[in-house]
Amino acid sequence: MALALFSLFFGAGDLILPPQLGLKSGGDWWLLILGFSISAVFIPILGIMAHAKLQGTMFDFGKKVSPWFSLTYCYAVYAISITLPSPRTASVTHEMGVAPLFDSSPLLTSTIYFILVFIFVMNRSRIMDIIGKFLTPAIVIILLAIIGVSVFTASWDFGVSTIEQPVSYGILEGYQTFGAVGAVVVGGVVIVSLNLKQQSGDYNQKRNMIARAGWIAGMGLLLIYGGLILSGALLHDQFDPDINRTGLVSAISSFTLGNQANLLLSVLISLACFTTAVGIVTGTADFVKSRFSNSQTAYTLTAFTGSLLGVLMGQLNVDYIIAVAVPALMFIYPVTIVLILLNALPEKWVSAAVFKWVVAITVLFSIPDFMNSLG
Repeated sequence: MALALFSLFFGAGDLILPPQLGLKSGGDWWLLILGFSISAVFIPILGIMAHAKLQGTMFDFGKKVSPWFSLTYCYAVYAISITLPSPRTASVTHEMGVAPLFDSSPLLTSTIYFILVFIFVMNRSRIMDIIGKFLTPAIVIILLAIIGVSVFTASWDFGVSTIEQPVSYGILEGYQTFGAVGAVVVGGVVIVSLNLKQQSGDYNQKRNMIARAGWIAGMGLLLIYGGLILSGALLHDQFDPDINRTGLVSAISSFTLGNQANLLLSVLISLACFTTAVGIVTGTADFVKSRFSNSQTAYTLTAFTGSLLGVLMGQLNVDYIIAVAVPALMFIYPVTIVLILLNALPEKWVSAAVFKWVVAITVLFSIPDFMNSLG
């Protein structure tokens, strides 16, 4: 389960963001790791802890505010998830894993990609086994190879940092991983998958199992994030400072792994991005199914809709999708973080009134940032 959680969390944003942070960080690379890990590791793992406590769906995260708010929040998160981060996985896969090797259009790539996503989502009961046993180990091996070569062959001579406030910058960059949003989405996938395997399991047994898996996955994410940021910092003198995110990842892979870099990188990207897309679409379909009396038809239609949106949006380039995501993140991310923190705390500390006031204040403070990001 820990391997499956790691794979569901680790996707397109996780791959392309850390190396560029390292490239800019200079000797402050460890501060970037600290900030990035707060929003991309610590908060998401708290989200899994909250899921372990609630053992329900994402609807339970906001129901203490009000059922209407919770339902609106859930649909907003799932709509954002299948419209932005899920298609982005196909876009990154095309730009870094397909285009360098094959003469293929973005439409063809996204179509084949999301047909496969739909197939995996419809094989619902086998998702966790397939992801955990086969895909995740391959991702970890390739990543550790890239990080290992970088760490053990570099001169450990860092450049000058171009970031004034590395911790704050790292936290904001961590938003782009959709880690907190991913926690409330894929956490539901874990709960449903666990229930399919152990329908009569004890509550505390399930809670401990999910919590343990969450912490192990978190340590794995911290290792990979830290390694990728450090790799970017160590190899700063090998690349153009203005290189874009996808180009830097390709360049680091080529520098560290030589002639086989393109093949290994394409496999890495395909696996990392694909598992994330499967998790997002599955989580969305699970939620809609639960709102329509466990209707399999609702599950199938939602999976199809999520895959179709992926085909349409996945044709767009990565930088455009990232830019479009900023306003949505500036509004939904603070609310998500607050809901995770409130649900992770003991019940006696957080009454319904506390939920309502804290969420209301958070929404009010999020509006200016949302409006500024639109301008």
